Amino acid sequence: MKILLIDDHPVVRQGVQMMLSAESTWKVVAEAATAAAAIDLVHNPDFECDLVILDLNLPDLNGFAVLDEIRRLRPRLAVLILSIQPAEHMAVRALKAGASGYLNKEAAPGELLNAVRAIASGKTYIGQNLAEWLAFDVSGHRESQPHERLSDREYQVLCLLASGKSITEIAEMLSRSPNTISTYRARILAKMGIRNNAELTLYAINNRLIASPPAPF
Repeated sequence: MKILLIDDHPVVRQGVQMMLSAESTWKVVAEAATAAAAIDLVHNPDFECDLVILDLNLPDLNGFAVLDEIRRLRPRLAVLILSIQPAEHMAVRALKAGASGYLNKEAAPGELLNAVRAIASGKTYIGQNLAEWLAFDVSGHRESQPHERLSDREYQVLCLLASGKSITEIAEMLSRSPNTISTYRARILAKMGIRNNAELTLYAINNRLIASPPAPF
C-alpha cells in the first residue's frame, strides 16, 4: 500500500514512518509539509497512492482544504486524519467531509496501525473512545461547541483568522474576494458570540483548533 504523509513537523513524519514500517507491504511514497505541496501532488496525474494520512493544522491552509481537493479530484482515495485536535471536536466534521477515519496524535502507536488496516480493508475507523463519545452525542445529552455551528468554509476562515492571517491574505489563499471573507468573518463572530479577532484566537487556542504559539524565552 502506497501512502502519502502530510504533516508540517518532520519529527512527526519520521515517527509515523517508523510505526508504519511494522508492515512490510506499506510504504510512504511521498511527504508534504504544506497544503499547497500536498495539493500539487494530488493534481499530478503521475502520482499514485492508496492512502493519505493528513494533519489538519498545516501552516498555509487548514487540512480540510486538502481533503476537499482530494474528494474533488480523487474521490476513491482514502484519507485518515491524524491530528492533535480532539476527536470529539473534529471527527464528525472530517467524516462528513469524506475522511475514512480520524485519529488523535496522542493515540497509542498500535491504534494507528489498526486504523490503517481498517481503512485498507474498506472500513471507516473512529476508535473505541470516539465511538463512545458519538453514542453520547447522538443521545442528545451533549451541548454543542460554538465552532460546531460553522459551515466547513466558515470553519476554515476561522482557523486562518485565528492564525493571524489578514482578510486580504485569506482572500488570496481561498481565491475569494476580501468582501466575501469579511462576510464569513461577520457570520463566524455572530454564530459563536465572539466580538473580535483576539477573542477568536483565544478560543481557537483553548479548544486546540490551531497550534498554540511557542512560549517566549
